[in-house]
Amino acid sequence: MTSPTPGPETVIAHYRVRADREGEFRGLLDRHWGVLHRLGLVTDAPSQRYRGRERSGLLYVEIFAWRDAAAVEAAHAHPEVAAVWEAMEPCLEDRDGAPKWDFPHVQALPPA
Repeated sequence: MTSPTPGPETVIAHYRVRADREGEFRGLLDRHWGVLHRLGLVTDAPSQRYRGRERSGLLYVEIFAWRDAAAVEAAHAHPEVAAVWEAMEPCLEDRDGAPKWDFPHVQALPPA
């Protein structure tokens, strides 16, 4: 889902990583934001990356901001981005009714 407003779009990517492919996935994750940044698809703020566990397996979370909605679309059409995403997919697994990966787009709320 993309926001109708122009400007950066924050995404919180959830990756459900297979335990036997964690090393391979980590290498791909290490490349991911750099490729997006070099292509001008994300803002200059580096991605935030986290490793944790769900009930039944590894979970990686990556938070970054797309430059705008057009950048999201451009990423899906770019062969270099597709190569990273295609290599990531076999490292992931559907788990506990949740997909291998999901990418909710969020907007910051003003301070309370």
